[in-house]
Amino acid sequence: MALTGVLHVEVEVKSPAEKFWLALGDGVKLFPKEFPKDYKTIQVLAGDGNAPGSIRLITYGEGSPLVKISAEKIETVDLERKSITYSIIGGEMLEYYKTFKGTITVTPKDGGSILKWSGEFEKTGHEIADPHVIKDFAVKNFKEIDEYLLKQSTV
Repeated sequence: MALTGVLHVEVEVKSPAEKFWLALGDGVKLFPKEFPKDYKTIQVLAGDGNAPGSIRLITYGEGSPLVKISAEKIETVDLERKSITYSIIGGEMLEYYKTFKGTITVTPKDGGSILKWSGEFEKTGHEIADPHVIKDFAVKNFKEIDEYLLKQSTV
């Protein structure tokens, strides 16, 4: 079993790409408020929370299956492609993965969106599983955000 790898997943949602992208950008405030089971708090430690170089400290709720705290640094943001890349730089995840870099891309499709998530990782040891639990958490979050946005447009 290799120590490094990449996981990919695509999720189709009904919310328009622009709306979904804006919700991701408002995640610091939106996620703890609307999804407290998954996110207790998200604190911005450096930057504005969305621009490259920003650092966010995330305290997860009981819905998080692997870790309770992580610090992530935003590496790149491509506004045109609606893509963001982040690296985990602190927290319990580093006990399992020496490095972890995630990328989220939001692409319009038929009035809705395709969300692409990838996680590039290096495990701390051969006994550590590939981070499928993190991929599944991302998929769950995408679906929850979509449900929230769809409810907002009917209010």
